[in-house]
Formats: sequence, C-alpha cells, structure tokens
Amino acid sequence: MAQTRRNIAPVDPVWDRIRHDAQEAVRHEPLMGGLVHACVLHHRSLDKALSYRISAKLASNEMSMAILREVADEAFAEAPELTEAARTDLVAVYERDPACHRLLQPILYFKGYQAIQAYRVGHWLWTRGQHDLAYFFQMRISEIFGIDIHPAARIGKGIMIDHAHSIVIGETAVVGDNVSMLHSVTLGGTGKEEEDRHPKIEDGVLIGAGAKVLGNIRVGHCSRIAAGSVVLSDVPACKTVAGIPARIVGEAGCDQPSISMDHMLGKDVTTD
Repeated sequence: MAQTRRNIAPVDPVWDRIRHDAQEAVRHEPLMGGLVHACVLHHRSLDKALSYRISAKLASNEMSMAILREVADEAFAEAPELTEAARTDLVAVYERDPACHRLLQPILYFKGYQAIQAYRVGHWLWTRGQHDLAYFFQMRISEIFGIDIHPAARIGKGIMIDHAHSIVIGETAVVGDNVSMLHSVTLGGTGKEEEDRHPKIEDGVLIGAGAKVLGNIRVGHCSRIAAGSVVLSDVPACKTVAGIPARIVGEAGCDQPSISMDHMLGKDVTTD
C-alpha cells in the first residue's frame, strides 16, 4: 500500500493546464517545439520550469545558466512559498490581462511575470544574507527585462504587471497581495535618506501607467492611482487619486480595482 501511494502523482491543475497549452502550441506551430519543450514539456513541475526559464534568461558570460539554475532550484526547494506565489501570480495575469489567453503565455513571453519570479529568487537570496548574488539577480533582471526591483523589497502574491517596461521598486518598498500595476510605475524615495524611505502599497491597489509613488507613504487597500499621477502623501483606502501632485478625486469605483483593471475615472470623480 505504501508503495502504491508513492506512485500516485500529485494533482496540480494549473501545471496540467500549462502542459496542455504547451502541447497545443507545438501542434499548431511545430517551429515552436524546441522552445516549448525546453521551457515546459521537459519539466515535471511548475517550479522546475520556472527555474529553467529564470536561469536561461539571466545567464551571461559572467554567470552560467548551470550555476543560476542550481541557485533557483535550491530556492524553490527550500522555500515552497515561491512556487505558491508564482502560481498565484500566473492566475492573476491570466484573469486580469485581456491579452493573456493561455496560462502558457506568461511563462514563455510576458516579461512582467518572468521578472517577478526572478526577483523572488533574488529576494530569497537577500533574506539568507547572500547580498552580492541577490544584487547580481537585480542587475540582470534590469538588463534583460527593463524592470529594476531591489532584492530587499517585499512583494506579495497575486501580482500582475502589465507591459512592465521601466518598473522601479525601491529597497524598503512593500507591495501587498493582489496588486496590479502598468508600465513605468515607480515606487521610489524622495532624497538621500537611508532608512525606511519607500512606499507601502496595501492589498488590492491598482496603479496606472507612469504613476510615481514617492517616499515612505502608505497607499490604502483597494485604492486606485490614475495614470501619470505623482503621489507624495498617504492615500486612504478605497479612494481614487489623480494629478501632480495627486489628490483624492473620488471613490475607487469598485470593491477590487486591481482585479477589474478599470482605469477610467467615473461619475463620482471631481475634476475641479
């Protein structure tokens, strides 16, 4: 009986769906076979596929893919929460991004998703005191994906970064769960202070393209920051802010703005 139990494969509906998508992709476009097999079909689990994808992307003449893959494999093995976060992020992208039609797409093509998973390995290294290797991950993520996230920043799960180009997240920034942001968002500081100096983004926040949130301020849960805004002070929960500097212009518009992804300012918004 014990032997029988060991032979039963664990059920993972998300990974099964990814493999099905991968098989369909190869059937429809055989020229993609090499890439799809290398990134997905040759692996037995999501964490192994991500380890391969991260190491393949970040490898350079200075650090081989083999070394980086060992690092990523160790991270996923010792910190199962990394795989949980990766799975939650994947579902978030699939549900919120209208350009995402298959769970396979973020793993193969979406730099926002791939960069966040690589950051998570770098953050794991940072928490273990391996700061130089974590900085290497930060450097390569910035060079390859155009996204600069300090490895000390703390980021929750269910994160969706759409388009993702020119994202900057500072060292003491904190991002909660189920946050969505678009390209060119900055979570930065306001000067040369070295202590806690970056924003704290609570759960369920939607941050529009080009928004800058600066300083050790708090953005309340389920709030919405309009595109192009510069936020310099605390934002209450469930509000919409817009402008330079940003001010409250109305309610958030719905219970979960980061999931609805509605960037349009509604009738409750004041523009004077």
